[in-house]
Amino acid sequence: MTRYFIGVSQEEFPPEALIEQAVAAEKAGFDGISSSDHLQPWWEPGESGHTWPWLGAAGQATEKIPLGTGVTSTGARYHPGLIAQAWVTLERLFPGRPFLGIGSGEALNEVPVGDDWPSPGDKVRRIDEALSIIDRLWKGETITEEGQFYKCQDLKLHTLSERRVPIWVSAFGPQAAEVAATWGDGIWTLPDPETTPDLLDGWRDAGGKGEVIFQALFSWAESDEEALESVRKWKGAQPKEHYKDDWHKPRAMYANGEEQMSDEELAENAIISSDPKVHVERIRELEELGATVIVLQNNSGADPLKAIEVYGREVLPALRG
Repeated sequence: MTRYFIGVSQEEFPPEALIEQAVAAEKAGFDGISSSDHLQPWWEPGESGHTWPWLGAAGQATEKIPLGTGVTSTGARYHPGLIAQAWVTLERLFPGRPFLGIGSGEALNEVPVGDDWPSPGDKVRRIDEALSIIDRLWKGETITEEGQFYKCQDLKLHTLSERRVPIWVSAFGPQAAEVAATWGDGIWTLPDPETTPDLLDGWRDAGGKGEVIFQALFSWAESDEEALESVRKWKGAQPKEHYKDDWHKPRAMYANGEEQMSDEELAENAIISSDPKVHVERIRELEELGATVIVLQNNSGADPLKAIEVYGREVLPALRG
């Protein structure tokens, strides 16, 4: 049975408001909480609370549902040793609940802290190297090596967890899918009826097993117009070059997204409607592509808590009925 996670957006809402959303989502019946992990938003003005301390607060504020990132990146911001340490800590504090969503990142969050933005091939090789380090640290190994991207000198975790935190690896192409198959307990992607089936086939052919996680933006409001207006800023996150190339200035990224994408195209990429039945229909289309977990990113800027309430009262029961 498909599980439905709420996605909370550090780029859009301040951290204290996202705690309220997390608590409301658990009460509404969502199966888990996924938080974006950003240094900068996709537009200005926006928000940029740090996800890692936020996860600790969210774990305290909620009771039992899984929580983690969608997704943490491997790059200049985070050495894999720090990622490994942080998630062991979360697991010790909230046993059985954390998951690590991890990907190769965007220049938006890495270049401002000194990253020389790599080629697409090097991005894949970098996450592969990072996941190898995390895996060995979680096994209790001490690492001394100078890899292509990371240096480790007598690196060891002095606190370990009984359970190995599940890793869900973000992938959009065949090379990343192979990395997900090698190190991950699931594959995380943005669903596309034209490309997702081949991506999943390649992941499985490479030995991939576990969860299939799809992420989708949604916006609910009292009117369709208000729902669209609330999510329009997310055009800055839509152009593919913003994920591949060195785009790291939020204002320029939003302007590029606005120039490239019409409102109609945005409505095709996101779930935007005042009618809960439309949300149910669009989510079921994602299920048909093979999702075991669907992360529903709450971009209902007009009234995010009311949107969660509507999902709990009308959308989730219909999906499970």
